[in-house]
Amino acid sequence: MPRFAANLSMMFNEVPFLERFARAQASGFDGVEFLFPYEHPAADIAEALQGQKLTQALFNMPPGDWANGERGVAALPGREEEFRDSLELTLSYARALNCERVHCMAGVIPEDVDRAQAEAVYLDNLRLAAKRLAQEGRTLLIEPLNPRDAPGYLLSRQDHARDIVQRLGLENLKVQFDMYHCQIVHGDLIRWTEAMMPFTGHVQIADVPERHEPGTGEINFTNVLAKLDSVGYRGWVGCEYRPRGNTEDGLVWMRDFGSAH
Repeated sequence: MPRFAANLSMMFNEVPFLERFARAQASGFDGVEFLFPYEHPAADIAEALQGQKLTQALFNMPPGDWANGERGVAALPGREEEFRDSLELTLSYARALNCERVHCMAGVIPEDVDRAQAEAVYLDNLRLAAKRLAQEGRTLLIEPLNPRDAPGYLLSRQDHARDIVQRLGLENLKVQFDMYHCQIVHGDLIRWTEAMMPFTGHVQIADVPERHEPGTGEINFTNVLAKLDSVGYRGWVGCEYRPRGNTEDGLVWMRDFGSAH
């Protein structure tokens, strides 16, 4: 049975951020994730988690200038010091939220930057971050993003992410396997689920093509979530989707899996 975590950056947007934790708990979630916590004091988020007895499954490292299209700085030459500073900020939140996993966004590579150079910077920063997180027993995640939603992003293919994890050989470096991105880039979702599980530290879901809740698009979630069970995945499944309407009204899909009140 999958353990679902509500993505509070996308779900329960009917109320302010710190009120979404109670909505998630009332809807049957035991865990939550979100993109970036940094607009809110860590103590306030920790209080919301503890008040609802929720587990923080995941959040992202700072993305750089998100409003102007940046999606991480880990692969951007010349931004290494900024990356190191953001890592320490990330760790301060991870401690406060008792969060075991953080996602490191690679970045959109400018046209005038050589991609081989960008990947070399990326690998160096991943080594640094993974080793720093290992000191505190935490896991670093990397995630391929599809080029339709994130054009120019360094990492778009599952096999590329797998190869990086294998090449670096760090026990706490894993792939964040997002079925939405995988379906758009690769298709053949059940086979990719099987192939990626040995390298996966977190799973996320949304339906294709509109990134709404399961059951609104082309993915057969009954089959792919059953495959997660059959391959022995016991981690969180983050619901990183944009509800088509009211969040609670769209949760009928989750009740089919017996995971909502």
